[in-house]
Amino acid sequence: MTSMAARLLAAPEEHSSNPLIPHTYELVVGIFAFAVVFFVVGRMLIPRIQKTLAERTDAIEGGIKRAEEAQAEAQALQKRYTEQLEEARRDAARLREEAREQAAQIKAELREEAQAEARRLVEAAHAQIEADRQAAFAQLRTEIGRLSTDLAGRIVGESLEDEARQSRIVDRFLDELESPNAQAVR
Repeated sequence: MTSMAARLLAAPEEHSSNPLIPHTYELVVGIFAFAVVFFVVGRMLIPRIQKTLAERTDAIEGGIKRAEEAQAEAQALQKRYTEQLEEARRDAARLREEAREQAAQIKAELREEAQAEARRLVEAAHAQIEADRQAAFAQLRTEIGRLSTDLAGRIVGESLEDEARQSRIVDRFLDELESPNAQAVR
């Protein structure tokens, strides 16, 4: 390569015939065209490109910012939903507990009512039994008295039809049967 550079410098006529080395007017026109393009690109296109890039950057950053805001809003909504869900669960648990308490209270009230009804029925049954016993005892006393007087009349041989006497004899006989001393003696 050094020989080629030496030949170029030594021979000026060869310089114009070499296709690798441009002519001076081509260099001037090329530099002028480059300056015009550089000026046009630098003054007109670069600001537009920078403006477009800035708009894209703003759009991307704005999109990211909007996405972050949307994500924050979604998280806030999820937090509210979770809180509402937890509150609903607490309410449901409270309602279940209240229902259990009410059921226990109703059960206790029904048990008390059933026991009161059972006591009332037992008392009524005892009263009815006592009334029936008294009625049976009175009827039995009358029947025993009548049979006793008939038997006594047959044994004595005279009629004991006098009601007052008959009643006194029967009462005295029954009182003797009912007294505890008469039963202890036997």
